[in-house]
Amino acid sequence: AGSGSQEADNQSPAPDGQGAEADFSQVRGQENVRRAAEIAVSGGHNLLLIGPPGSGKSLTARCIAGILPPLTMEESMEITKIYSVMGMLDEEQPLIRHRPFREVHHTATRAAMIGGGMVPRPGEISLASGGILFLDELAEFRKSVLEVLRQPLENREIQISRTYGKYTFPADFILVAAMNPCPCGCYPDLDRCTCTPFQIQNYLSRISQPFLDRIDLCAEAAKVKYGDLTGGKPSESSAEIRRRVCAAREVQKERYRGSRIRTNAMLRGAMLEKYCELGEKEKRVMEQAYEVLGLTARAYHRILRTARTIADMDGEEKIREEHLCEAVGYRTVDRKYWGGRL
Repeated sequence: AGSGSQEADNQSPAPDGQGAEADFSQVRGQENVRRAAEIAVSGGHNLLLIGPPGSGKSLTARCIAGILPPLTMEESMEITKIYSVMGMLDEEQPLIRHRPFREVHHTATRAAMIGGGMVPRPGEISLASGGILFLDELAEFRKSVLEVLRQPLENREIQISRTYGKYTFPADFILVAAMNPCPCGCYPDLDRCTCTPFQIQNYLSRISQPFLDRIDLCAEAAKVKYGDLTGGKPSESSAEIRRRVCAAREVQKERYRGSRIRTNAMLRGAMLEKYCELGEKEKRVMEQAYEVLGLTARAYHRILRTARTIADMDGEEKIREEHLCEAVGYRTVDRKYWGGRL
């Protein structure tokens, strides 16, 4: 949430009407996935869910719409301007009061994603600004479409150049993506997977390492157990999770008051060093992770930001060893499938 401003009513439908009905109480089991989703929204981090079909990846992504914090009036006005340009406002309620949840089909073109035209108009990444951009079946997207997301994921804006000028549109969204681990969806269960090693490698290679580098959390959704579907205690509702998300966002709002930073995911440079300072024990943990996992500098900084969010959720002023270990754990899942340097 932005600093020192009135919050808009958050009860009206999402701009595209998607994701509003799903509730985390419908997600049975998958505690690690639910936890990763809560961390992602609490700190504004990008999230990748990977697992077999029917494991609840898409449902989890749509549930995220229900745990987003309320809009500030400034954010509401900014989003309304974007939708006004596109002629997508409701005449009866022209002020958008709910964070966007944009679910993009894998057949989307590059222009549809980033915007374009003779007189450039915003694309899906701008329509998702302030909310969620959900890419289901991530590996089915054209590689050129995914690669064009790298710059806006880093800079939180998209620039489109024409001979008569340069246009800049906002792209301050949380990316939530979901995918199967192979064409049949069963890898790494070799007893059930019908894909050849070449097919698996070719499928996963559609997601480039630079793109993965911009993902903060990667969570594995396992096949749902029968006992989770038929018994056990009820899952937490979205309302319960949202209260914790709002509390974590409030911590960040106060910490970064007076700056342009709203969430931990936006930390850069000197502010990253200041607010993600590590003790000696924590430095040793990160040094070991950096060497063993072969982290890039970008991945290292993303782990620090994620650990900062986990510490905020625990009410801790300093990042502790356990916060770092959990943040690092979300970088080992992509290594399991893609290997190489993170």
